[in-house]
Amino acid sequence: MARILALDYGEKRTGIAITDELQIIASGLTTVETKKIFPFLMDYLKNETVELFVVGEPKQMNNTASESAQLINSFVEKLSLTFPKIPIKRVDERFTSKMAFQSMIDSGLKKKQRQNKALIDEISATIILQSYLQQQ
Repeated sequence: MARILALDYGEKRTGIAITDELQIIASGLTTVETKKIFPFLMDYLKNETVELFVVGEPKQMNNTASESAQLINSFVEKLSLTFPKIPIKRVDERFTSKMAFQSMIDSGLKKKQRQNKALIDEISATIILQSYLQQQ
C-alpha cells in the first residue's frame, strides 16, 4: 500500500506529515520552506510511493474561505499539474495551529521549544492528516 502525504501550506513554511504504508498512523515528516516545496516533493517521490495528497483548507468560523484560501488554491492547482497522477483531498484546517500548540504544551515542551514555528507547522500537518484518516 502507498502512503498518504499531508501538507499544511503556508506563505513561508509548509508542514508535511505522512502515513505509514498501511495508512494507519499519521506522523510528522518535516517542515520545508514553501519556495522549496516542489523540489522537496519531487525528491521525496523518487523514493516513496504516495497515493494521495491531503491539503489543509483554511476556513472562517462561518465556513467561508479564509484570506489565505486564494494562495492555497493556487498551490493546489500547481500541485495537481506537477503531480497529475496523485489525487488531492482538502481537509478543513481550522484550529490546527492552536491544537498543535496545545499538543506541544501537553507533551511537556519548554517555552523556547514551543516557539519553533516550523514544529507547529509539522504538527499541524499531522493533525490535518489524522483528521483525514479518521473521516475514512
